[in-house]
This record gives sequence, structure tokens and C-alpha cells, in this order.
Amino acid sequence: MSTMKVPLLDLRLQYQAFKVELLPILERVYESQGFILGTEVTALESAIAAYSGAAYGVGVSSGTDALLLALMALGIGAGDAVITSPYTFFATGGTIARTGARPIFLDIEPSTYNLSPVALQRFIDEQCTSTDNVLVHRASGARIRALMPVHLYGQMADMTPLMVLARRYGLKVIEDAAQAIGAEYLGGARAGSIGDVGCFSFFPTKNLGAFGDAGLCTAQDAELAELMRVLRVHGGKPKYYHALIGGNFRIDEVQAAVLNVKLRHLEAWTEGRRSNAVAYGELFAAAGLSGTVTTPYAQPGLRHIYNQYVIRVPERDKLKAFLGEQGVGCEIYYPVPLHLQGCFSYLGGTQGDFPESERAAAQTLALPIFPELKHEQLAYVVDAIRRFYG
Repeated sequence: MSTMKVPLLDLRLQYQAFKVELLPILERVYESQGFILGTEVTALESAIAAYSGAAYGVGVSSGTDALLLALMALGIGAGDAVITSPYTFFATGGTIARTGARPIFLDIEPSTYNLSPVALQRFIDEQCTSTDNVLVHRASGARIRALMPVHLYGQMADMTPLMVLARRYGLKVIEDAAQAIGAEYLGGARAGSIGDVGCFSFFPTKNLGAFGDAGLCTAQDAELAELMRVLRVHGGKPKYYHALIGGNFRIDEVQAAVLNVKLRHLEAWTEGRRSNAVAYGELFAAAGLSGTVTTPYAQPGLRHIYNQYVIRVPERDKLKAFLGEQGVGCEIYYPVPLHLQGCFSYLGGTQGDFPESERAAAQTLALPIFPELKHEQLAYVVDAIRRFYG
């Protein structure tokens, strides 16, 4: 078979679909010479909040800053701890540490790669003390203040049991929804609408991507949303008067304008990804690879938006190299779990602490899933994998 080029992502194809719609709007922004927190930002905040089932949206400079702003707004800092997953992008744990708080990592569910409610319950039972609605990690003495579940790869974490435990022990909940805009939980609740704050990234490669860094926080509480608005402008309200210390976390008008246009296309793009995921499943089964390749598990009743299409395979690194030779773009996400990163060595994590996270880091590979892919390209990817294992 002749070599076919199948990139992991090609945003140029997407751009062709909406540039005629976008360019006059960008021209209007340029002519206005108003680039900070203008009408495009306000429109985006309302639109994303409505799309996500939240009452309020606060546009920020990146998904990382969305997480940091949420932590700051909830008053998390030195002496506190936040529970999250070690199998995620670095910003999840990094922002916790930047506030002076202690990241506490717990293992994932092997099917979804999301934080395990069973692991959370076991951790509370075995490693914590609860007095006067304050949960304390016995080994470090840190007060556990928040839970940060990650909706990894486009599928939401199992929020019902996580929320039950969070409310029982007085924990705030920050949803890391950087990869999950439009993903739905049981009953249709969307990512960013269940916890205290939802945090989104609009990095260019996301399902809804800007032309640079951008992000947004959602909230249901008016006071919390207003606090985040104040903190994103150095804590100043009114301007030059600072009762709080915040940061420069503003989204700019150009990125908001891009996102407002792209949001109109997001549902179609998402359904394209979902359709490609179904096609992959059928192709892998037809190729006789079901016993070798573990395709993504889509939990019944949830809407998976496939920010990534991640398979679990034997000889992952060799397969990746082979696919590269065949012209197929693929990526290893998170080859080193956070508890094994050098910067977190002070937490005392060692190999074997979180076996499911470590297995996922060693066995998973992301394949092309973007909506503009043609069926023959999907078939070529699957056939290349068949030939590798054949």
C-alpha cells in the first residue's frame, strides 16, 4: 500500500470553513483598536456560559490561568491541599503548587482515565482525619480544601460520587474541563456546570481553539464570578484601587472574536469527531484488532467529545515509530505521570504509587480524530496498525 499522509491535526482545513465569516469581524476589531475586555469578550462569556449550562463566564488568558484563578478565588494557598489526578497535563498539578498548596494525587479509573471515586473514598478513610467539617491529610498536616477532577480526553469524570464526597467533607470542586467543552454527564449536565468553578482551555489544538492562548472560567454563583473578574485584573476594583492581589489573567478581544465565530461551528465539529470515533471502532473490529487494540471507552449516558482519540496498545513506542514511518501522525500524552515528575519529588511519590496512571502513561497513544478526516484516512490508520501487529 502506498503511503498516505494522515496528520494528527490539520487546523488549516478548519480555517477554510469559517475564514470568510471571521475576517470581517477581525477587521472590525482592528479598526476599533480596542483589544482588552471589550464587547467580543462579553459576548463570548455569555455564550460559553449558556453553552456549558452555567450562569456566568469569566474570560481569561489561558486554561492554565483559568485553573490558577479558580484556586485563588476559592482562597486556596499555603497549608492547604487539593486532590487531583496524576495522569493529566502538567497545569493541573502545577497551578495547585503555584498557590503554595499541596497537590495530592489519587489514581484513575483504567477505562476512562479519570479520577477514581473509589480511590478518593479509600484515601479519605485511610489517610485523613475529619473534624468540624475540616478534612486533614494526616501525613502532611495539610487541610484538604478542594477536589480538582479532570475530564480527560473529552469525557467527564464520574461526578455524582465525587460531588457527594466533596460536599460531605466541605471540599470545593474545580472541574478541569480544558479538554471537555460540550461533554455531558448523566442527565445532560455539561462540563463546567457541576462544580464550583469550571475551567476551559482554548489552546489552538482544542476542539474549540483560539488563534493563541485563551481560556475561561464558568460558575453558578454570582459573587464567585465577580471575584474572579476582579482577580483577573490584578484585584483592582475600581481601577487602581486594590483590596485584593490578583493577576493579569485577561482574555483579549481578538481571541474572543475568533472564538465567537468558531463556537457557531463547534457542534458540527464535535459530531464529526464522534462520527470518526464510531468509524474507528468499526474498522478496528473488522480488522480483527479488538483483542489487541483497546479503543476509548465511552461511558453509557455520557457524551464523549473526543478531544483526543486514545487507544491502549502493547508495544506502544514501537507502534508510534512505525506509524510515523507510514505517514500517520500520533502522540503520546503524559508519558510521565505527575507524581513521578522531578519538580514534585518533594511530595515523595515513587514508581508503583498509582499503577493505573502509570500503565496508562506507558500504553496509550492518540490517533488522528479531527472532523475533517476522510473515511479512507481512518481506514489507512487502522490498516497500518493491522500491518504492525500482523
